[in-house]
Amino acid sequence: MENDWKKRLGMVYSTNADFQYESGDQEESETLAPQKQVLYVSLDKKNRKGKKVTLIEGFKGSKDDLKTLAKELKSSCGVGGSVGDHNILIQGDFRDRVFTLLQEKGFNVKRKGG
Repeated sequence: MENDWKKRLGMVYSTNADFQYESGDQEESETLAPQKQVLYVSLDKKNRKGKKVTLIEGFKGSKDDLKTLAKELKSSCGVGGSVGDHNILIQGDFRDRVFTLLQEKGFNVKRKGG
């Protein structure tokens, strides 16, 4: 049995015999099929010192699937980017290219903003 006392630091002792400690780890949501997802593609340059990034929002699924999709988009655009908070950032203005790539993959895609 694994001793996980380090994960429970700061927990208050419970006298309840039926108490079950919950670590707070959330299960990853199951990735929806591309046809059932609506992704929003926009151009963002706020808090980026004037540099433009293509922002893809609205992905519903696991982090691994999000990272895989981001990797495919970055490699097809030939640029860098990042993943965070169920969003994908692609460096530069690649809205049109990302829009068509996501449509080819079967996603419902909408333009957001400018």
